[in-house]
Amino acid sequence: MRKIVHRHLGKVVAGAAIAVAGTAVMVGITLPGTAGADETGGGKAGTQAARQDGAVPAGVVEQAPAEGDKGKGGDPLTDDEMNRAAQLAANRQLLNSAENVDGKRGPQRLSVDLADPENDETDDPNPPRRADVTFYDYKNDTFVTKTVNLDTGKVEDTGVQHGVQPPLSRAENAEAAALLIADPLGAGLKADYKDATGKELTSPDQLLFNGAVYRATPGSQPAVLDKCGEHRCVRLFPKVKNGPWIDARSIVIDLSARKVAQLKRG
Repeated sequence: MRKIVHRHLGKVVAGAAIAVAGTAVMVGITLPGTAGADETGGGKAGTQAARQDGAVPAGVVEQAPAEGDKGKGGDPLTDDEMNRAAQLAANRQLLNSAENVDGKRGPQRLSVDLADPENDETDDPNPPRRADVTFYDYKNDTFVTKTVNLDTGKVEDTGVQHGVQPPLSRAENAEAAALLIADPLGAGLKADYKDATGKELTSPDQLLFNGAVYRATPGSQPAVLDKCGEHRCVRLFPKVKNGPWIDARSIVIDLSARKVAQLKRG
């Protein structure tokens, strides 16, 4: 029988309530609400995160996007600016060579943020508007950053890094959940969901969840997870909608290799 552990709203699940023999542990929430889980089923809550998240359309190359609504100075990026920056950053080469979390063409878009002014622009009351656009390329496990000048429409800087694991996007958390649900190690999660709702768990859309990047730690994981850190790996914190959290911390999903494994118990 799975042990129910009650915690105060918003506190991190901790202690000995780790899944036993592959069965997840439900954690009762004493107040309604998501306690930090994204209502849309993703990793980052908030309107801006929802706008930033999502895969780049595979292999789609369009005409230069219209400027649309523009902010000024240090104003937050508008929706139009964010969309334009993402389109300008995802050039033909990146679209054709990269892969997203689903294995489709085009990199996985992570974020679009207002870039800091250059050093010689700090006293300018109306400096050029730039955006830092970040992607993850699952084809070769690289973190790609592009700085786009929204005034000129040009990409001014590109950075490519290996072994860098930024926070996970909503789409990545959803794909991790889909892989777990489809894997035999997801049996405990599905059993706990049925206990809480009386229904079968078949889709990530039925859950709210946060996710944390997992890096390999010597001696604490099976060999299949040794590349986590180089690969993009995630530990999920799923929550039944309007219900309890489910402790799945002993499970790690390697999104790069599309494999699911259970951590060794110390």
